[in-house]
Amino acid sequence: MNAASSSRGTALVAGAGGIIGHATAHELRSQGFTVRGLARRAIPGLPSIQADLTDAEATARALAQAKDTTHLFYAALSPDADLSVEAERNGRMLGNLLDGLEAAGAPLRRVVIYQGFKIYGIHLGAKVPTPARESDPPHMPPNIYLAQEAQLRRRAERSPWDYVALRPDVVVGDIHGNPMNIALVVGAFAEISRALGIPLRFPGTDKAYGQLVQFTDSRLLARASVWAATSDRAGGEAFNVTNGDVFRWERMWGDVARHLGLSTASPVPLTLARHMADKGPLWRELATAHGLAEPDLGKLVGWGFGDFIFHTETDVISDVNKLYAYGFTERMDSTASLLAAIDSLKRQRILP
Repeated sequence: MNAASSSRGTALVAGAGGIIGHATAHELRSQGFTVRGLARRAIPGLPSIQADLTDAEATARALAQAKDTTHLFYAALSPDADLSVEAERNGRMLGNLLDGLEAAGAPLRRVVIYQGFKIYGIHLGAKVPTPARESDPPHMPPNIYLAQEAQLRRRAERSPWDYVALRPDVVVGDIHGNPMNIALVVGAFAEISRALGIPLRFPGTDKAYGQLVQFTDSRLLARASVWAATSDRAGGEAFNVTNGDVFRWERMWGDVARHLGLSTASPVPLTLARHMADKGPLWRELATAHGLAEPDLGKLVGWGFGDFIFHTETDVISDVNKLYAYGFTERMDSTASLLAAIDSLKRQRILP
């Protein structure tokens, strides 16, 4: 399908190789959009533009290929342990992309951007009032999402396009190459436990084991993204997007163990980034035995992300009533979401 024949528009998905961007790009194509990905590297199976968004001039040159873009989905991320560096760099990346599209004369109509639960200050150790609402007041910057929204707000005031902010929580998907994939963390930890002949023990604290938490399925988020891009009512708004249910790891963990045919036992709190550092040779053995796609455990799994999730000792719940009231009412079972993602990773030979 070329741009002229697209009935819905031409979408540019920044970060199309990631867990959010990958699902969104495929959903957009299934719903009649012409789709291009944008990333540092080519994206298999998707027409894509390669660009380093930190380089304004290179970005502008690359976006000459995207002058027909009508909808931008921004899922690019460049994390940094220094919150100030992270906010400045990611805000600048978005600004460079928007400037490049403007210079190319793209007929942009809407931008959809993704903001995690960090918008509410969870990463600062804050006890976020729950369920978190889109109207909750911001905290003291720096914050990556505040920096990005400042870029959007400033440009939207003088532009014909508007923007929608979607706020998922822990995104569940079935791709590898993205360290922030909880299905990979859980699945790899489970298979290493199996190989060692030990029970599948929750690697976080007892308190984290009992908190109410939530997921956002990547496919549900992709469908919400298309809705956000095309709904007249959504323009200029922010929406929490989750599966619509909550769970405790103390129930979910047992469901995972039973599904995988593993026994379980009481939690043993670990710092996974340190404790799993010696498991690389074992994973290479598993990769050889099962013909796995990625034999390097360090490249496959972001254990630090798992540490953050499994040591969160406060409820993490989003209020999704605003999203439902505006017209997107889809829900999903979070247990089914996680198990389906693990099963898919196994079929793809990413997990044994």
